[in-house]
Amino acid sequence: MARIAGVDLPREKRVEIGLTYIYGIGRSSAKKITEKSHISSDTRVNQLTEEEIAKLRSEIEGQYKVEGSLRSEVAMNLKRLMDIGSYRGLRHRRGLPVRGQRTRTNARTRKGPKKIVGRRKDV
Repeated sequence: MARIAGVDLPREKRVEIGLTYIYGIGRSSAKKITEKSHISSDTRVNQLTEEEIAKLRSEIEGQYKVEGSLRSEVAMNLKRLMDIGSYRGLRHRRGLPVRGQRTRTNARTRKGPKKIVGRRKDV
């Protein structure tokens, strides 16, 4: 089993697809990594030799910020926005859409389930 950047890659998938299981690596960067490492994109993860895994690992560690370091950087960026009180930071803090989407309707993913707002009927 190939373990790169603390992630076990799925055995039966092609290398190009398997690399996308690492946080911070998408399809295009996975394709670039396999080309630079001189590994065929048709190769399955379980067919990789230790030498090829080492090539992939060194390429990823040298060129890309992945997994824990990337997650912490993203979290720090969001925290910075919230601390300086920017509009985007306020939207993050309130759990509302950040990029200008409408909130009168929709936006249920960010806002969560509906909260009933209204008067209680007096009996």
